[in-house]
Amino acid sequence: MPRNPCSSPCAAAAAALTVVAAALAGCTPGLLHGEAAPPPDVDRPALQAAALTGHIDLLQKLIEGQPAQQAQILAGAQRDYELAPTASHTLRYALVLAAPDHAGRDPARAQQLLHTLLAAPETLLPAERALALIQLRTVERELTLAADNQRLQALADSRERERALASSRRLQAEQDENARLHKELDEARAKLDAIINIERSLNKPDTHTEASPQ
Repeated sequence: MPRNPCSSPCAAAAAALTVVAAALAGCTPGLLHGEAAPPPDVDRPALQAAALTGHIDLLQKLIEGQPAQQAQILAGAQRDYELAPTASHTLRYALVLAAPDHAGRDPARAQQLLHTLLAAPETLLPAERALALIQLRTVERELTLAADNQRLQALADSRERERALASSRRLQAEQDENARLHKELDEARAKLDAIINIERSLNKPDTHTEASPQ
């Protein structure tokens, strides 16, 4: 019985085509046209937790650190922000500037940075947006209280100056009045002395009359 010369190669080719077709059937249509594969799913909760943990750990080191370490942390955050002002770097720099108990804190500058960040909230993770908003409210309250305290202090200083000026004026008026009374008293004494001298001269006996002959 004659053998079909294509039976073995054709069978192998058919099997290979079947495998390729099955593989292509499992692929997305986009891959067939050379499109990029979709990005893998991102674990956003884990990403947000990692971002928050990084910010909080840095703040804890800043607050608990010695002045030299605090200055180093501030310089590092500023350098990262100036070299690459990403949303994450901007938030970190703002948090460092707003943190208490270190010499380089600048709540007014932190407020500006946080306002800029929250003007484009899509650049932040949801947890970072919440942290930025909380910190902004805290800084705004601090600045408001500081402004109120400065205003009240200025008002108190103004009132104190007014009281001091009024006291000075009263003292000067009293001194002027005392000087006037002393002058009038001296004038009255001088007049009295003059009157006494006149009376003495009038009451003094005339020696020429007593010595004249009878």
